Amino acid sequence: MTRKIALLGATGSIGKSTLDLVERSPDRFAVTTVTASRRVEELAAIARRTGAQVAVIADETLLPELRERLAGTQCRADAGRAALVEAAAAEADVVIAAIVGCAGLEPVMAAVEAGRTVALANKEALVTAGALMTNAAQSSGATILPVDSEHNAIFQCLACSSGGDVARIILTASGGPFRTATAEAMQAMTPGQAVAHPIWSMGAKISVDSATLMNKGLELIEAHFLFGLPSGQIDILIHPQSVIHSLVEFIDGSVLAQLGSPDMRIPIAYALAWPERIETPAERLDLAAVAKLDFEAPDEQRFPALRLAREALEAGGAAPIVLNAANEVAVAAFLAGKIRFTDIARNVSEALIASQDRAPGSVADVVEIDRATRSRVEAAMAEVCS
Repeated sequence: MTRKIALLGATGSIGKSTLDLVERSPDRFAVTTVTASRRVEELAAIARRTGAQVAVIADETLLPELRERLAGTQCRADAGRAALVEAAAAEADVVIAAIVGCAGLEPVMAAVEAGRTVALANKEALVTAGALMTNAAQSSGATILPVDSEHNAIFQCLACSSGGDVARIILTASGGPFRTATAEAMQAMTPGQAVAHPIWSMGAKISVDSATLMNKGLELIEAHFLFGLPSGQIDILIHPQSVIHSLVEFIDGSVLAQLGSPDMRIPIAYALAWPERIETPAERLDLAAVAKLDFEAPDEQRFPALRLAREALEAGGAAPIVLNAANEVAVAAFLAGKIRFTDIARNVSEALIASQDRAPGSVADVVEIDRATRSRVEAAMAEVCS
């Protein structure tokens, strides 16, 4: 049977990789819904190419242009937050949730509450609303499939597990572009240097998160909600080659690892076809060519984002929301040249210390805590810069 695919975030890196896969197997997959934030021309081209039935642009001011570009097609154009939520909850066999940042929370929750199979590439949704989302999935019968390469690797390693036999999971990290840089050198690092990831091809925000290792910190929180393990059973290991994507250690001492080329099409393909597998055009892993695999413990002195994320997870309540929101604001400020690279973690730390937000009881609470945190962090940075 042809699987209907709703692609939330079609113009981003995950969206493009997904399209590459589904367009190679037109008899197996059909894209029914596509969304984007502001890239209206690219969204319209994707909708035309795939024959999508619905196209949604988040920026409502761009709706007239989207309709004009889709004139003569059978694709319905819509815009705005409500339209995104409606599109996410609409009938589909797999919802690819690839909207970057907290903006993806409400659409992801809508898909989960509708009982869909959600291929989750938006880690912020679980970071900020993990308990709400897992509870909603249990109630609706939704399936959450991780697309992040690390969590997807763990998911594959756990395929033959009973669940209670896991001793710990180990998330691997490349270490980013500043893995060997001194703390002093990192103070002068530029946005251009931070987004130049040595292994993966990603968007600017995610690349900066990789450089600070906040990306791994967010994945630590995400892993807690995906796999139900406490902080003490989730470790992080630096692995510069990015060949081993993550590992699972069992109570008998056995360790299973998932290996593969650093190509996001591999975990995306696993989520698209689950519980089956499909071919991908990814380069095949040649261990003889790789020659060696290196590992090292992360340095939380040079990369304090890891410590902050673990503290936020263990604190619970609003802390993960504050962590994520403060980080997004700080990363945007760094990319705009307003703060130094090392100021990112400092701003996040200060936001966590200052926060008195209560634990969220609803998605609306999450959105409000996120909004309030962003406002506080922006005001604090403006005061320092003035």
